[in-house]
Amino acid sequence: MAASEDNAVQRLRQAAIARSTRPFLARGARVKRCAACQLALTACICEQRPEVHAEVSFCLLMHSLEPLKPTNTGRLIAECLPDTQAFVWARTEVDPALLALLADERYQPFVVFPGEYALASQQVCRELPKDSARRPLLIILDATWTQARKMFRKSPYLSDLPVLSLETAQLSRYRLRRSQREEHLCTVEVAAACLVLAGEELAAAQLNEYFELFSDAYLRAIRLRTSEE
Repeated sequence: MAASEDNAVQRLRQAAIARSTRPFLARGARVKRCAACQLALTACICEQRPEVHAEVSFCLLMHSLEPLKPTNTGRLIAECLPDTQAFVWARTEVDPALLALLADERYQPFVVFPGEYALASQQVCRELPKDSARRPLLIILDATWTQARKMFRKSPYLSDLPVLSLETAQLSRYRLRRSQREEHLCTVEVAAACLVLAGEELAAAQLNEYFELFSDAYLRAIRLRTSEE
């Protein structure tokens, strides 16, 4: 199925480009990229993107630069799971649409973050409720680890929400950016782990397969570009 350009992260990307007074120059900025999957045109994977269905929803709270980065994996969630929303984080202001989403009675929001960072007043959950009438809304902070900790501390509108603390022995398979610690999962890996926790094994497998496809295609395009230079 061809990937849709109309997803929550793509809209943030287009809005950021429209506001910018000068172009954001990521690594490989001269590469001609697919507008949807952000891979080099020679490595486009749009036709192989799955449409994933699950009984949980995701909300990406993104550092301002993340929607612009070709290596960002949060957008893989938005591309595959239609019920994904995304917002740019800012310390001094909050998007009213985000506050409205958190107050929506159809959802039960959880902040996906290590429980050791939760406030004393916050409930820390190791699993999702199985019998809730409200759809779980899993909020993932899409940023570097240092940025994510700051976002978690400085977002008072998250402080009353329960924290979903993942316990996984999985090491990150992300190969496109360096992390100081191997146990730090990238954004799409966090989403896949959440899906497993929710009993959505098929959805998790589909998302993981797309992530592997994305990583392989990105690295293959880099090797091809390097060999031509």
